[in-house]
Amino acid sequence: MPKTLLAAVAATLFSCGALAQDACKNRGDLDAQYCDENGDLVADTPKDPKKLKVPGTLVFTYTPVEDPAVYEKVFKPFTDHLSQCTGKRVVFFQVQSNAAEIEAMRSGRLHVGGFSTGPTAFAVNLAGAVPFAIKGYENDFQGYNLIVIVRKDSPYQKLADLKGRRFAHTSPSSNSGHMAPMALFPKQGLAPGKDYNILFSGKHDQSVLGVNSGDYDAAAVASDVFHRMGVRGQIKEENFRVIYRSEKFPTSSFAYAHDLEPAFRDRMLKCFYDYRFTDEMKKAFDGADRFFPINFKQHWEVVRQVAEAGGDKFNRGAYEKETAREEAARKKAAEEKTKK
Repeated sequence: MPKTLLAAVAATLFSCGALAQDACKNRGDLDAQYCDENGDLVADTPKDPKKLKVPGTLVFTYTPVEDPAVYEKVFKPFTDHLSQCTGKRVVFFQVQSNAAEIEAMRSGRLHVGGFSTGPTAFAVNLAGAVPFAIKGYENDFQGYNLIVIVRKDSPYQKLADLKGRRFAHTSPSSNSGHMAPMALFPKQGLAPGKDYNILFSGKHDQSVLGVNSGDYDAAAVASDVFHRMGVRGQIKEENFRVIYRSEKFPTSSFAYAHDLEPAFRDRMLKCFYDYRFTDEMKKAFDGADRFFPINFKQHWEVVRQVAEAGGDKFNRGAYEKETAREEAARKKAAEEKTKK
């Protein structure tokens, strides 16, 4: 997002917030134009009926983790269902970046969609998004854990046993491979960088293979990566012992705009919850077969803890840094593609 646009957005939000400041008793981390008087950490539904929306056309999207056109096709059976269920025309809005998706909801151009784990918190605070579901199963939602693995034939049984040992993290920007260990391990009696020197492997699979070969005594990795390596035959999971498992980190959320008219919103949510994924969708989403009900305050607590332990907040300052980083990465990728 261009800096001039960010500045204009910030100015607009500030002026709107100034007018509403006295009317809101609690805002928390939300931007100035939103209010959270019930303390659930998401924007309240507007009290003024004139501010409520019933879209003529319902706009839906999914986090741009890959080519948006791929997911438009994957979600086609669901968007057809959603149209029939709500009685509204439904369009899939292709977004090219997390920043564009967040801005689309903030500006009112996006009514409901899937947001990646980190961007979910930014969308809540900056765009009035209200998470309501995660891809899941009959009794649980889809997610992953930070796990610490050691070789099964090693003597290590708990994190505190790893003081002074060769402990692999993946990379500084990784949630389960670095940020989460920095936030969560001290509570378990092991302080990264103090009780052991952090060895960056570069990637999750390299950490796993390093433990397997004996290059590392232990490694912090994502549970789903570890499991997929076992399924592909790269390792034998039975040769390892998991000595720590974090709370589950949620995958992408589905969230609606806070200003949808309640009766319409509730009808739309029922359309989501009642739907069962097609075989193609289940294949695309690792076996998940439905939209599993969640709430942001509970299910994103571990994500907020990790960010705050690292000194970060899901606020506008952090968002602008992430946006700049994302834009720089896109430009670099475009330049490399041009060179080829």
